[in-house]
Amino acid sequence: MMPIDRNSRQQATLSEKFERGDLFASPCPSRDILKHVCSRWGVLILIALRGGTHRFSELRRKMGGVSEKMLAQSLQALVEDGFVMRVQYPVVPPFVEYSLTPAGEEVAVKVADLADWIELHTPQVMERREQLAAEA
Repeated sequence: MMPIDRNSRQQATLSEKFERGDLFASPCPSRDILKHVCSRWGVLILIALRGGTHRFSELRRKMGGVSEKMLAQSLQALVEDGFVMRVQYPVVPPFVEYSLTPAGEEVAVKVADLADWIELHTPQVMERREQLAAEA
């Protein structure tokens, strides 16, 4: 086994970092993916679709508070990233269904874990906010 040269690893070229992905580099495309997956609506879409295929109107009802425009934009971004599959049927009125791709299923598990942690710890976070507000 060859020893790892930590200096050469740290001196990766910008193009190598760009290809591999480096969230801390401003031009990195992984930042856009992170933005799509971790946005408020992206998280809720991924979690909702874990339950199976949904139509646009079903997703909108399930995710109270999202506008049609924001839901459409968020779905489009997740489709373009390969996490959500969009199937449009050639009927009138239009009939479109959304479901998770295999990559979407994988990332949805990770996002659901984060959402579960947030749900479990919301009381402590809210308490801390109240304490800080009282101190101010």
